[in-house]
Amino acid sequence: MSIKSDNRHLYLQVIDHLKQDIEKGVYKQKEKLPSEFDLAKQLGVSRATLREALRILEEENVIIRRHGVGTFVNAKPLFTSGIEQLNSVTDMIKQAGMIPGTIFLRSSKQGPTEEDVRRFSCSVSEEIVVIERVRTANGEPVVYCIDKVPEHILPETFSHKEESIFNILDEEANRRITYAVAQIEPIGYHEKISPILECDPETALLVLKQMHFDEMDEPILYSVNYFKADKFSFHVLRKRV
Repeated sequence: MSIKSDNRHLYLQVIDHLKQDIEKGVYKQKEKLPSEFDLAKQLGVSRATLREALRILEEENVIIRRHGVGTFVNAKPLFTSGIEQLNSVTDMIKQAGMIPGTIFLRSSKQGPTEEDVRRFSCSVSEEIVVIERVRTANGEPVVYCIDKVPEHILPETFSHKEESIFNILDEEANRRITYAVAQIEPIGYHEKISPILECDPETALLVLKQMHFDEMDEPILYSVNYFKADKFSFHVLRKRV
């Protein structure tokens, strides 16, 4: 069906048309789209116009193009959160109506790195507890978590059975996290973490690095979380000043 029905640039019409088809289920998540030749013919536009529309849709993560294979509809994120909202992974999963779980990988005590000394303002002799876990949603692995806490902050009764590090610090250590300084960046396939999260080769990861502070402005938790980019979406509210 030709889409030449309004006065906007054709590529904008193509974008809207394809988005509507995806919403209607004409093209389902992870389904391969027709070839550029066939799709351009169906829409009544040139391949150059179609390519511009597909380029923008790829930037918006609506589609993904695999070289030599084709163009596929991206899966919609199951979890979305404002980056300005300080939610634990457990809370994010619960808010999506799913059951959070944890696969405990390892816990160890180690001397602080130079960055740890700087982050926590601790001495070189203080040990840091490092916890590595995989968080699951309805049994599916979705986040790889690395958490670092100075040993003196954790109670002796500390147990890995508790799902949320936030709850451990709040309820057992009496240290309430009130804010965090965050950095987020996308990365491609990670040879160690991607297989653990059961990622397809083309699935990217979102890495969220956060330094958490308590009510006394003391740094008490540093976390590095690897999120499956096809499952999580983060956004931020920006205001003009």
